[in-house]
Formats: sequence, C-alpha cells, structure tokens
Amino acid sequence: MAGELILVVDDSKENREFITEYILKPNNYRPVEARDGVEGMAIARRDQPDLILLDLQMPHLDGMGVLEALRRENLNMPVILMTFHGSEEIAVDVFRMGVRDYVKKPYTQEEMLNAIETSLTETRLRKEKEALTTRLLNANRELHSRIKELNALYSIGKSVTALLDLAQLMARIVEAATVVTSAEQGYLFLVEGASLVLRAVKERADQHARIAAEISQDRVAERVVQTGQPVSLTAQDIARLRPKSAEIPSAAMYVPMYVSSRVVGVIAIENMTPNGRAFSDHDGALLSALGDYASIAIENARNFAEVQSSRERELGSMRAAFERYLSPNVVERVLRNDDAMRLGGQRREVTVLFADICGYTTFSEHTTPENVVDVLNRYFEVAADIVFERSGTLDKFQGDAVMAFFNAPEPQDDHAFRAVDAALALQHAVNIMNAERGPDALTFGIGVALGEAIVGNVGTPRAMNYTVVGDVVNLAKRLQEHAEPGQILVDSSVVDRLGDLLEVERLGEVTVKGRRAPAAVYRLYGLAATDA
Repeated sequence: MAGELILVVDDSKENREFITEYILKPNNYRPVEARDGVEGMAIARRDQPDLILLDLQMPHLDGMGVLEALRRENLNMPVILMTFHGSEEIAVDVFRMGVRDYVKKPYTQEEMLNAIETSLTETRLRKEKEALTTRLLNANRELHSRIKELNALYSIGKSVTALLDLAQLMARIVEAATVVTSAEQGYLFLVEGASLVLRAVKERADQHARIAAEISQDRVAERVVQTGQPVSLTAQDIARLRPKSAEIPSAAMYVPMYVSSRVVGVIAIENMTPNGRAFSDHDGALLSALGDYASIAIENARNFAEVQSSRERELGSMRAAFERYLSPNVVERVLRNDDAMRLGGQRREVTVLFADICGYTTFSEHTTPENVVDVLNRYFEVAADIVFERSGTLDKFQGDAVMAFFNAPEPQDDHAFRAVDAALALQHAVNIMNAERGPDALTFGIGVALGEAIVGNVGTPRAMNYTVVGDVVNLAKRLQEHAEPGQILVDSSVVDRLGDLLEVERLGEVTVKGRRAPAAVYRLYGLAATDA
C-alpha cells in the first residue's frame, strides 16, 4: 500500500530534496515539506499527514518542541526522528514522546525506506481498522434504518388491514405511502369496471389525505394497470408527459397493486421540490410491500361492505316479516338476536288472546266478497293496533278470528295485565266503530287464558311461523268459542294472577278437549283499580 502523505520537516534543503526525490516519490508516497518546526506544525494541523520525518535540531522550533506540540494538541501521527551520530542518548526521551523510530544521519535510502515502511505498518492497520469500523457503523445504521422501515411498514400494514371502512382505508393507504417513502404527494387509483378511478389524494399542502371520485386522466397510471409493471420518472420524463402542467414534479413513482394476478389499483408518489431526490429501488420495494397490504385490505373492505349490504337486505326481509307479528318497538330488539329466525322454541309462561267476529257468517251471506274483505281488514287493523300498542305478538288471522299472545319474544312481567287490557280496549274500539257503522255493526267474542307453552319458530326452514303451542292456546280458543257477542271470558289463572285488579263474574266451567278436568270460566267486565 502506497500513496500515504508524508511530511518532511528539516531545515536543510538538500536533506529534504534527497528524501523527497530519491525515497518518497520513487516509492509512490506523497511528500510535503516544511523548513522548520513552526511550518511543520501548521502543515500537520492542516493536512493530517500519515507520517512525519522530523529533524531534531532546527531553528525557531526544534524536533523536541514539535513532539511536545503534537502531544499537547493530540495529533497522533507516527514520527521518525532524524538525528546526527552521537545523539543516541535522547532516544529514550523521544520514544516516550511518541516517536516510532529514529535514523542517524547520514543514512542510506534503504535505511530510511525500511524505517518508513515499519512506521507506516501501524498507520495502515489503524486506517484499515477505522475503515472497517466506519463500514460496520454504516452497515449498522443501514440495518437499523431498514428495521425501522420494516417495523413502520408492518405497523402501517397491520393498521391498514384492520380497517373495514373503505373511505378511511383509502386515505390511510395514501398517507402511509408518503410516510414510508418520505414523498411529498401521494395518489391512489382503483380499477372499477372498465375505468381507472382516482380515489384518494394527499398533496404537499395537505395535512391528511382526502377522498376523491374522478375518472383518471393519468396516462402513466393507466399504463401501469395495463403492463402490471412499476414506473419511475424523472422531471424530464414528467415534463414530456405533462407539457401543459403548471407545476412539474421533480420525481414520481407508480406501483401496481395486485390481488392474485389481477391488478386492482395503483399507488403513486411524487416529490415537488425542485431538484428534489429521485425515488430509489428501495422506495419502490417499500411501496410494493405497502401495495400488497393495501390490495388485501381493499379487497377485505369490499367483501365486508358486500356482506354488510347482504345482511342489511336480510335484516330488511326479517324486519318486514316480524312487523307483521310484532309491535315496531319490539322488532329491533328481536333482530339483534341471531337465533330469531331458527327453528325451535322454549318453554315459557304466556297469556293468549283469541278474538272472533260474531255474526260474520250471516254478514258475509248478504254482501259481496270484496265488501267482506274490506270489513274484515278494518276490524283486524283495529285489533292489530291494539295488540302492538301493548307490545304483544300477533300470531295469526284464522278466518274471522285473531290470535295474539304476550310475554314473548320479549319478557313481560305484566303480560296477563297487557292481554286483559288489550281485550277491553278491543271491545271499546269496536263499540266506537259500530256506532258509526249502524245496522252492519259487528262485534268480538274474546277469550283470554294464561299458562305455559312452547314459544318459537314452527315449520320448515323455508316456511315457518313464530307461534305458541300448548294447552293454554286450546283453552283460550275454547273460551272465545263460548263467549257471546261483546263478552270477554278469562280463565282462573288470569283471575288468580291479577286478583282485585279485575271486575269479573264466575260463570261456571267449560270442558276443554284433551283436559281431564273442566276449566273455571269468568266474565271480565273491566278493571277495578285503573290507577294501578
């Protein structure tokens, strides 16, 4: 290894020239000369030579003075001291001051060259060590930088893939693209049908990305979609593509986004600062990695949106179905239960109400079918409204009869009271209607019973009915059949539950099919304590 800078400090011109012309230059060293110690120190400070050849005896500042100055200023340069014969006694002192070697004048070329090579060996090793240390530090810094980038990319990717709101997701992708590449502007294009649409933009002056919905006019983005290859552009490239643009970016990069082998979009970044840095292959790799995260996240968000839309349609169908049976304030609570549309049921205490239109057969014989349907609908509408107002469940219409029940699907501690109140309200509403109808007036016979039943969906997955099944249903139906026009008949369970709240009269007993013992029957007149 040669090419080291060697400072020759000697007051003898002949000696300096001899060393420079016959030793240093022929061996490819770079010589620099100083006439005395003062000049030598100035050069040592300025040029930081690899080796100093120092004469001991000089005017102004001798060799010992130079050694002291080097030591004082922490200029750790190897020194070879040049002395005359007879000065050996100072060798110990100068070695203590950092001298690597000394030669006695007169010396030969070979002697001086050997001393130089020996002294430079340590310098060369030190430089190699410093170079290796520098490379290691740079590598560590580069590795640390890459780790930070990967951690940032992982964190961004994790947050991006967790987003399901498509608008928020697109904005986050553009912001992430500018962060990982230190770009000033960012864009997100998505392939939608046969078009490429600009969906999100972050310009240099924007603090956050904004959502867009514009058909793309960017030819480079369209080319990236067609070829599936990334593109990096300089200011000159962009100027040719955008000759009429008021502001030309100094650099741009476009990267495709893939799902499987299909390009679903493009991420683009730009630097606007004049003479700004060009984007590197490393920027492209980071952007491609982000594009992988982004394409997966966008696909997930789209799938989630489709599932949500499908679920909304399904809920709409369920809502329409349930609103035929339940009061509107109960429907939403039922729909929050995922088991609402499954077959099966559970045992529960309920109060069942049957209301049948009395005189319907005679009425239907003397009028048109259209009029019959119209009248039925008006009476049934009144009955449905009354049941729904008390959060009851409308089970079914059977010919000219209505069936409803209480305490399902939502629990109701006062279900017996609600059913009785509904029966009284129905008779009252019918009386008002009949006052307006005159001779065509109809009325209800009503039966109300309380007991345990199975409540749930009965039927098949394709055709089911939310209903109650059990002896209490049969009992309520039988009470309704025994009720005269305008009467409300209730069983003993209702009376036992509500007690003094009711104004009732015991009528006797009724035999119910399937029951061994007859059931006690009461006629309901009203509520004894309305404020309760």
